[in-house]
Amino acid sequence: MSSLDRSEPKLLFPGLAGFYAAVSDLWYPMIRITVGAIMLVHGWSKIKTGVSGIAGYLAKVGIEPSLPFAYVVYINETIGTVCILLGLFTRFFAASIAIELAVAPWIVHYAKGFGASAGGYEYVLMWGIIMFAIALRGGGPYSLDRVIGKEL
Repeated sequence: MSSLDRSEPKLLFPGLAGFYAAVSDLWYPMIRITVGAIMLVHGWSKIKTGVSGIAGYLAKVGIEPSLPFAYVVYINETIGTVCILLGLFTRFFAASIAIELAVAPWIVHYAKGFGASAGGYEYVLMWGIIMFAIALRGGGPYSLDRVIGKEL
C-alpha cells in the first residue's frame, strides 16, 4: 500500500462493519466537543478570576497591554470554548485560541521546561495544535456551523 492510498483500513472486527459504518462520522464531533468541554474548565477559572485578575497575571508575565489581551483570553476561554463545543463560529474561535496557545507556551511556560507536571509547555502546545487543526477543519458534521450553512 502506498503512502497516498486513502482506502479505509481493514476492520478489526469485520462482524461489526454495520456499527463502524453507523458511527464513522462521529469521530470528529467527539474530538471537537471534548476539546471544547475541557477548555471550558479553564474558562471557568477565568470567570472566577475575572478580567482584572487575568490582566494582572498577564502584566506580571510581561504581556502588555494586559487589559485588552485579558479580554481576548476571557472571551476565548469562555464564549469561544462554548462555541467550539457547539460547533458555532468554530474556525474563528479555534484560530483565535490557537494563536493564544501559540503565545502562552513561550511566554508563560517555556522557562519551566517541557513537562506538564512542572508547569511546562507540553499540554499548552498540544492544545494549541489541536485548536489549529480544528480551525482548519471547521465545525464538521453535527455542528451549528453546518446548520446555518456557514463554516466561519
